[in-house]
Amino acid sequence: METKQLGKTGVSVSAIGLGAMPMSLSTRPPESQSIDVIHRALDLGITFIDSADSYSKDESDKHHSERLIHQALQSYNGDVSHVVVATKGGLMRPNGNWTRNGNPQHLRETIRISFEALGGDKPIDVWQYHSPDPNYTIEESLAPAKEGVEAGMIRFVGVSNFSVQQIKRARDMVNIVSVQNQYNPWYRQPEFDGVLEYCENESLTFLPWSPFGGRRRHQGLEDFSAIAKLAQEKGVSVYCIVLAWLCSKSPSILPIPGASKISSIEDTVQSVNIKLSDDEVQRIDKDTASIL
Repeated sequence: METKQLGKTGVSVSAIGLGAMPMSLSTRPPESQSIDVIHRALDLGITFIDSADSYSKDESDKHHSERLIHQALQSYNGDVSHVVVATKGGLMRPNGNWTRNGNPQHLRETIRISFEALGGDKPIDVWQYHSPDPNYTIEESLAPAKEGVEAGMIRFVGVSNFSVQQIKRARDMVNIVSVQNQYNPWYRQPEFDGVLEYCENESLTFLPWSPFGGRRRHQGLEDFSAIAKLAQEKGVSVYCIVLAWLCSKSPSILPIPGASKISSIEDTVQSVNIKLSDDEVQRIDKDTASIL
């Protein structure tokens, strides 16, 4: 498995990660299946798993994803000391909805619970502030993360759904290693809002969430003729082409496609071996530009 450095940490992780969200929402598969998916990802060389405290059915089920990942790592018949688990905090799931909560006291509590859910025997590898809450300053909301680092509960800190200016403010507060924003053929804003360029210039890892457009859109990837034709030409899935296209945009990018089936992770991991030419990238750019 190809690897890349996580930010400027000196820590190497797999060039593609596993997004854990599909294994914990209301549409999730049986727990045994999810554990098999995580184990297969590890077999294939994946050493970066992305999670969140809010990956659950609702508030009563909070931290499900983190507990599931810990269980999978504990039961894996192999070395997991090099596996990096990134989680997030700052979103609530009332009645299955998604709402922001940047209250510092809430974040202190959820960091503690995430730490325990992931085993409680070592710092959270990467804790990310899930989305800025306009009711609190970035400094107020990131204070618990800074405290978590100082207390040995968090190793590295990242942010999600942040603008360049917000990232800069976050970095004045605590060392930031990663930025997780939406990026896919339907949503290419990171190319134009300066975030992707900033991450590359500052050596921050960029984690594109929803790389296939989400549960409702991913089947529409076939409708992009450039993507569909390249998939046919190279004998791979449209998902592999999209991941290769994303990676072509910047060396900072580490895709984290979600999976809830072994076949899904076995397919997408093949993308690390696909290198698109400048012409092929431009074909996809042109095909997706009409929706911008």
